[in-house]
Amino acid sequence: MTSFPPPRRTLLFYAERPRRRMLQVLADIAVLVWAALVVSAAIALHDLVLTLQAPGRGLSDAGERVRGAFSGAAEAAGGVPFVGDRLAGAFSPGTDAGTSLVDAGRAQVEAVAAIATGLAWLVVVVAAFPVVTTWFWLRLRWVLRARHAVAARALDVDLLALRALTRGSPGRIRRAAGPGGDAAGAWRRGELPVLIRLADVELARMGLRGATSVTSGPPREP
Repeated sequence: MTSFPPPRRTLLFYAERPRRRMLQVLADIAVLVWAALVVSAAIALHDLVLTLQAPGRGLSDAGERVRGAFSGAAEAAGGVPFVGDRLAGAFSPGTDAGTSLVDAGRAQVEAVAAIATGLAWLVVVVAAFPVVTTWFWLRLRWVLRARHAVAARALDVDLLALRALTRGSPGRIRRAAGPGGDAAGAWRRGELPVLIRLADVELARMGLRGATSVTSGPPREP
């Protein structure tokens, strides 16, 4: 087979044909919009769940007031001569009760915050992660395949023609074969016009320009 100079390694992120490129752009926009909607919903859910912190904050504030009241009373009672220490000690259970209320309120606030964060992440993971991951995998696979197809377009039209024979629709293959209709035989004989048309079928399937627009190299040597 006649050799060609190695082509430049072109990395395409979008198809060369307008229709396929438009579909890719629309898919990108749809994924971005969906991800934005999911993130917005997750933030809204997070803020909604945080409103459940109000009872915990109220309990903590009530505990602070109870603890402050008993602490003040204990401090005042401690100034009474002779029995001040005993009187102050009598207020200790109330102070401890206030502290327990404060701790319970803070624990409830922290628990609600943890639930809000967990639910927000759950929404993102369940609703956005599979979509974004699938989109990224499909786009990466197309980029890699398009890179090899562009290289084969300038270097190895035979390979693209063979891929068309194995992956293309029968109708398009028959049309590419021409009047004879023997696409496989034409590929084995290395008939350049048929090879180029078959390569165009494979390139069109990927949204790339046809081989005729890039190269029309010599036929294969037997």
